Amino acid sequence: MTDDAPQGLEIERVFLLRGMPPLPPAEEVWEIEQGYLPRTRTADGGWTTEGRLRRVRSAGRTRCFLTRKRGEGLVREESEREIPEAEFERRWGETAERRLRKVRHRVRSHGYLWEIDRFLDLPLVLAEVELPHLDAAVAPPPWLSPWIVREVTEDPRYRNSALAFGGGLPPVE
Repeated sequence: MTDDAPQGLEIERVFLLRGMPPLPPAEEVWEIEQGYLPRTRTADGGWTTEGRLRRVRSAGRTRCFLTRKRGEGLVREESEREIPEAEFERRWGETAERRLRKVRHRVRSHGYLWEIDRFLDLPLVLAEVELPHLDAAVAPPPWLSPWIVREVTEDPRYRNSALAFGGGLPPVE
């Protein structure tokens, strides 16, 4: 979540890339394992919020997080807290069959932090940028633009959770 976004909201645009672009120097490179907790029906017939466990390895350090998200598209509710690795390990089994691995390159460009995710178990590369507010104008930087197939912010098939739950990889049109 960006520091400027309203508390508890994630405002994010997502782009499908035709491959891994040559990147300017990255601020950080993260190796990410993430798994999704099972969703259950609520009393009103809806679903519980999306729950995600994530382990990030970067620069010799490991951090783990439990994240809850609700909603689809450009603006979603998000709450995240760092958890001890022991808690991550204890709950990791709950995510069996709903996991992803990716390498994330975090690159600051033109005033925004761009995150380029290369999925390790899928032939997929996505670029994400979080916005400080809904009306923020952002254009992909010149090093990224030629690699963009299309924006997939509103396409739920490209959500990490949909990919992890086995929704299948959407075709590159």
